[in-house]
This record gives sequence, structure tokens and C-alpha cells, in this order.
Amino acid sequence: MSVESPHKIDTSKLDEIMASYDYKKSNLIAILQKVQEVFRYLPEEAMIYIGTKMEGLSPATVFGVATFYAQFSLEPKGKYEIKVCDGTACHVRGSMPVLNAIRAKLNIPAGQLTSENGLFSLETVSCLGACGLAPVVVINDKVYPQMTSDAITIVLDTIMKGEN
Repeated sequence: MSVESPHKIDTSKLDEIMASYDYKKSNLIAILQKVQEVFRYLPEEAMIYIGTKMEGLSPATVFGVATFYAQFSLEPKGKYEIKVCDGTACHVRGSMPVLNAIRAKLNIPAGQLTSENGLFSLETVSCLGACGLAPVVVINDKVYPQMTSDAITIVLDTIMKGEN
């Protein structure tokens, strides 16, 4: 299978990751999680490489797993992954104005995942399991409860100041 990737990746890093999981196909999900942690997404070239290097796998199998689980991204994600809950409790308590404030502040139009500077990724999720704290936003692993448009703007300003 000869597929060209738009990005050149360090295959030695992939070999290191696969070796740490003994090249076992039963560890494929853990391997993909680690690859995504390193590259902030699953590059096509990485999935092809893994599928050709691990016994009992094919690139198609690796792509199948990567596209089946919502935790995996085939597009680059930002350093800061923002998740806005749009479940019933959050929606009723104002998650859409919060989402719109984030989009405006970071200039991420609807349908686009990551900010132009590559620093922030934004997605909505159906439930973050914190209905009593609605509306909820999670940035990386930090939970921001009872968000408002003004409050999330302050949070983003603080994060951006730390990046300068």
C-alpha cells in the first residue's frame, strides 16, 4: 500500500512507542493514544506505518480503530483542547452563548476545529458529567463550572497571557 502523507513524521518515535507496548496488536488503542499525545492527532503516515510494522494488523485496521473511537482525531489539535458541553442542562443554562464567545475570542468559525495559530481546539460534547455545574467547559483536564460569556473570556485571556 503506497499512500503519500502531507507530513513527514519521525518513525523512530513511532518505533519507540510500539516497542514500549511490545508491538502487540492487543495494545493498539494504547499505542494510538500515545501517538496522539505526542503528535496531538493521529497523522495518516503514522497509522500507515503502525499498520505495516505490527504483525497481524493492516493500515486499514488501524484507520478503522482510529475512526471508530471519538477520542481520536485525524486533524491536528491545539495545545489547549476546549470542550463545551451542549447537553440539556448546559444548553438550558447558556452553553451556546459561551461557545459563541469562545469562537469569537479565538476566531474559530463554526465547522473549524483549531484556531489559526494552532494553539486552541474547540469541540462540543454531549455530556461532561457535571450537570449540576452547568454550563461546563473543560480545557485540557481542568473543569470550569457555571461559565458565562464574560467568565470564559477572562479564562482565555489568562491562558493567552501565559503563552506570550
